[in-house]
Amino acid sequence: MNSFKDKTAIITGATSGIGRGIAEALKEEGANLILSGRDAARGVQLENQLGRHAHFVAGDIKLPQANAALVQSAMERFGRLDMLVLSAGQLGVGKLDALSLDEWHDTIATNLNAVFYLLKYAIPHIQSSGGGSIVIIGSVAAFHAFPNHPAYTASKGALPALVRQLAKDYGPEIRINLLSPAQVVTPLLHDSVKAFDNPEEILEGTAQRLPMKRLGAPRDIAQTALHLLGPQSSWVTGSNFVVDGGFLAT
Repeated sequence: MNSFKDKTAIITGATSGIGRGIAEALKEEGANLILSGRDAARGVQLENQLGRHAHFVAGDIKLPQANAALVQSAMERFGRLDMLVLSAGQLGVGKLDALSLDEWHDTIATNLNAVFYLLKYAIPHIQSSGGGSIVIIGSVAAFHAFPNHPAYTASKGALPALVRQLAKDYGPEIRINLLSPAQVVTPLLHDSVKAFDNPEEILEGTAQRLPMKRLGAPRDIAQTALHLLGPQSSWVTGSNFVVDGGFLAT
């Protein structure tokens, strides 16, 4: 317990799903938290739940200034920045020829451009704090096609290459790894299966096809994220960790 005491993390997409699960797990380990999301009401509720070592900053991470504000808040409130968890995501469901320009650009902006913005503003402060660890939440969609998800798969597909590049450029002070889940029970998953005519049947059928015979839970991803953020993975960087219940084996 408390292996992250006095360390500070920024978590995007913190108000629901995987991001929230990681925030709750880091709180139990004693970390200071800067929480990012667009829903101010859910953000304040989460801040109250996690206590005085958590601070919510509302904003749209598609905007560079929203990411800069997260870093500024971390330094002003806690005086250091040690960890990033980039968990915000957007789907952009629809066949490519039917996808609007706005949906394409918004999905790329959320899943890829926002990663660039936060890393750009945060990395110098992680370096000045003595180094740290970064986890980006990717997706098995980088390695497996799903019907009607072209913007999502394209944006997630860029992340393995980016992680390898940053590991080379910023090691040994900063470790950076990709965590790629499959079907985890989150609002994003329920939005994703709307691409099908029978979404509930798709979810049940997916669970039964997985070797583990169940969908993932945010806690499944959170435990791997904590491992990658912590000192027990001190020789791990530039890697992709698939947490998928065996999905890619099917």
